[in-house]
Amino acid sequence: DQDVTKEKQEQEKLEHVQRLESLGVLAGGIAHDFNNLLTAIMGHAALARMKAKPLDPVIENLAAIEQTSQRAADLCKQMLAYSGKGRFVVQPVNLSEMVAEMTRLLEVSIHKGVVLRYELAENLPAIEADVAQMQQVIMNLVINANEAIGERSGNIMIATGMMQADADYLKSVYVEEGLAPGRYVYLEVSDTGCGMDEETQRRLFEPFFTTKFTGRGLGMSAILGIVRGHHGAIKVYSEKGKGTTFKVLFPAAQSGAVSLKESQAVKAPKGEGMVLVVDDEDTVREIAAMMLEEAGYTVLQAADGLEAVEKVRELGDAIDCVLLDMTMPHMGGEEAFTEMRRICPDIRVVLCSGYNQQTATQRFAGKGLAGFIQKPYTAKTLLSMVAEFVSKSRR
Repeated sequence: DQDVTKEKQEQEKLEHVQRLESLGVLAGGIAHDFNNLLTAIMGHAALARMKAKPLDPVIENLAAIEQTSQRAADLCKQMLAYSGKGRFVVQPVNLSEMVAEMTRLLEVSIHKGVVLRYELAENLPAIEADVAQMQQVIMNLVINANEAIGERSGNIMIATGMMQADADYLKSVYVEEGLAPGRYVYLEVSDTGCGMDEETQRRLFEPFFTTKFTGRGLGMSAILGIVRGHHGAIKVYSEKGKGTTFKVLFPAAQSGAVSLKESQAVKAPKGEGMVLVVDDEDTVREIAAMMLEEAGYTVLQAADGLEAVEKVRELGDAIDCVLLDMTMPHMGGEEAFTEMRRICPDIRVVLCSGYNQQTATQRFAGKGLAGFIQKPYTAKTLLSMVAEFVSKSRR
């Protein structure tokens, strides 16, 4: 009888995993197409802003379009994170600093009657993490805590710290697949909300699982995807009627953390040189071309790999930089890249993809790819990236 129960549990576990996987594939596909649309929306808004007169009231509306599109892009990243395609640019990050920089954003995400309190450890070791994804984890946990409190008044406490986690402790966490004992940096978000019963806790990380009272929807499964991707773990303490604490653990890194402020200030440079933009999506290709032309570059366009290879054969070294999409008909990005390098070994190719850097560039490892840019990108990101490679090719 026990065997039957065990078998049933195993079967349920397998079905659960398969359900998560098929949703992941679906989410990844939707996010990929969505990224192309967002690239066009963000691009046109940025271009219109460049063309507007300095004090034109329309600038404010255009900036709002860009910001809202950026939020939609973050949602795409969540979907990609959930589909397991979500590891992006990893760098040393200080969690305490990150929370401190997000306080304004967090304050506006919660109800009037809810008070946010912080206990942030100083001199926290860095973790190796993607900034956008960590911000998502913090944001989602706080929004969930806020929903658990509901319309009543209550407290949300955000704490950071460092702990030594031994093998026994790691056995009790969610996703402990092969985590090594050692130093972990943690982020803890506690609420005085409605708490969760056993059943809710068990199903918490299923995508789209929600009870109207806890409101912990896609958020939790996306968080789990991100934590998994960072070799971390989650511990949940909850008591019905008392509240809930989520503790997210990440392995402490060896090196120091980069200050976020330094890495974000980028001026869009003035350009000169010839850039070839290759993408089968007309809107994406045209908006990239417009941004580059506006900045002073000469731009050539190609709708697929074959056309791109022809242009390189014709113009060779005159092309300073190629922006290459990954998935195209007739000849895909990978094959086109190989052909272009064969014709012109020094050509600088920047790969553009809605997928993250690790997923998109793994097939190009060691083949001389000049750079990577993730869709949807802002005008500033695109122009900085291109300027870097055009200046190299003109030395």
